Amino acid sequence: MLKFSCLTTSLLLTALMANAQGGNPKDTELWTPVPKVVAMSSESQIAPADAIILFNGKNLDEWETVKDKSAAKWIVSGDMFTVKKGTGNIQTKRTFNNYQLHLEWRIPTNITGEGQGRGNSGVFVASTGTGDGGYELQVLDSYNNATYSNGQAGSIYKQFIPLVNASKKPGEWQSYDIIWTAPIFNDNGSLKTPARITVLHNGVLIQNNTEIKGETVYIGAPKYKKHGPTPIKLQDHGDPSPAISFRNIWVREL
Repeated sequence: MLKFSCLTTSLLLTALMANAQGGNPKDTELWTPVPKVVAMSSESQIAPADAIILFNGKNLDEWETVKDKSAAKWIVSGDMFTVKKGTGNIQTKRTFNNYQLHLEWRIPTNITGEGQGRGNSGVFVASTGTGDGGYELQVLDSYNNATYSNGQAGSIYKQFIPLVNASKKPGEWQSYDIIWTAPIFNDNGSLKTPARITVLHNGVLIQNNTEIKGETVYIGAPKYKKHGPTPIKLQDHGDPSPAISFRNIWVREL
């Protein structure tokens, strides 16, 4: 009787399977291109080596005021910056198409107000003009703060409710990790492919490859208008309550 080792048996099984399928498994093995190695730090707040640092904890050199493209006037203190109410929205000087974005935000401990008036801001993953033009991921205190579900933290504002509420208490730092796929337009301005977004809030999946209906609007139905690469925008909502802060912002172009 013939005796076979485990290795010999495995090789025989592989050969038999390949023969049964009528081909060679190597025909479907891709060895190129080899994915680029991206160095990562053991410290969670350090960006990957191929990231563009949008806030380095020192200045707002990567940002500008949306209205007139002047220097961003929000307040830098320590390793964070805080909305300076009344100075307007700010956006990146660079423009982007598809990307991975990380940012951290904090609702102040002494927050006041209720509903939409409690720590309201927004991350416009694509800014398409002055004011609030673009596609907004809502920032809000949604820890024991009732409001309409498609307007709470983590919502695609007035479009999609987050899968869960992963909000932390005011005073604690929170994070968004965003994968943004920009819309594609035909030459005549019509929509070819809608935008999509995936969002993790404090490490929890809350938007899963969500197909965006169009640009954010406060009243009425969203719709698309043709645009190319765009800045990323942060909102000065102008609430009377204490302002929110941001830190550790970086982006990787995809």
